[in-house]
Amino acid sequence: MIWNYSNFRTDAYEVEGDVRIQGSSSTIFIASGRRRSTRTIYIKPHPLKFSKFAMAAVTNFTMKTGPPHTIPQCTRIMEVPAILFSTGGIVGNHFHRISDVLIPLFATSERFHRRVVFLVTNWDSRLISNHIKTLEKLSKYVVRDIDGDDEILCFPRMMVGLKASKLGLSIDPTPSSSFSMRNFTRLLRAAYSLERASVHVHNRPQMLVVTRGSSRRLMNHAEVGDMARSLGFEVVAQDFGGNITSIAELVNTVDVMVGVHGAGLTNMVFLPENAVVIQITPLGIGQNAEMCYGRVQLEEMKLKYLEYKVRLNESSLAGKYPDDSQIYKNSADYCLAVGFRMCKEVFMDNQDVTLHLPTFKKTLSQALDLLALHAPPAAL
Repeated sequence: MIWNYSNFRTDAYEVEGDVRIQGSSSTIFIASGRRRSTRTIYIKPHPLKFSKFAMAAVTNFTMKTGPPHTIPQCTRIMEVPAILFSTGGIVGNHFHRISDVLIPLFATSERFHRRVVFLVTNWDSRLISNHIKTLEKLSKYVVRDIDGDDEILCFPRMMVGLKASKLGLSIDPTPSSSFSMRNFTRLLRAAYSLERASVHVHNRPQMLVVTRGSSRRLMNHAEVGDMARSLGFEVVAQDFGGNITSIAELVNTVDVMVGVHGAGLTNMVFLPENAVVIQITPLGIGQNAEMCYGRVQLEEMKLKYLEYKVRLNESSLAGKYPDDSQIYKNSADYCLAVGFRMCKEVFMDNQDVTLHLPTFKKTLSQALDLLALHAPPAAL
């Protein structure tokens, strides 16, 4: 029995019965009861199938059906299901590790209650090691690098590819399941033993300013921090990198997270519920910002969302182009005309931000108002 869960984002099949896999040949064999029944399906098990760049780094697997005596015999028989997925593509980016691997893997595996084997192609050792605590919450078995494995592993059921129906930090919930971003963030807090499930502000609220070392830098982050302190915040600035455990522990201690659109904001998944995220959106990045870290995604995680849209006089792009340039007047039309690569080079790779402090102060005040909803009642 084969079910096809493919959509615009992913190719994914669920196979039940006598399912055999040989990693070294990138082949899945499905025993068929019909004597002459044969069928071949090709699949790259990665949920970003519309990206030629990402899929170029993903192994193409062949799924073949045939009578049991015509396909390779089992060398090892497993009694639990398996999920085959790729950690190739563009998982060097922290956002894509979460969005394109961990969230779809959670949505695909959660129903098995850890009784499932993960088979990984295009093994990314950094992703596996950094997120091993999350993987161990999803499966009780050792994660297996399937590439180069000559064994014929046999399973009673296999998911080939990952279920994914939405982009960004988002899951499309179904009434009959517990697949939701709120449940995903709960799992992360359990995986990293994070103490704060929800915001409960007692004294000075804690603010984290996410800094960046290259493009889309917040040039006056020190001044932003000073202004936030004058409003009553305790402030820490951090350029994320390195140990994911220490990052998770830091993020979970704060009540407000501020950052220019970028992969560092992905760490909002470790925030306690009802925390506030302020996304600073540079020129020309509005659509991408909304898709990755927009209001809808944050509501799914039970977080509060504020957006600060950068004006031209706050962007390093000011004065670089003629006043009537489409870069200033209509960035969407400009990007349609020049294509993704040039659009990314202008708006994502070569734009920094210097905030107008009096204007941004209003956004910080809004954050305080949102946090006040979760402060303990004053003593009588």
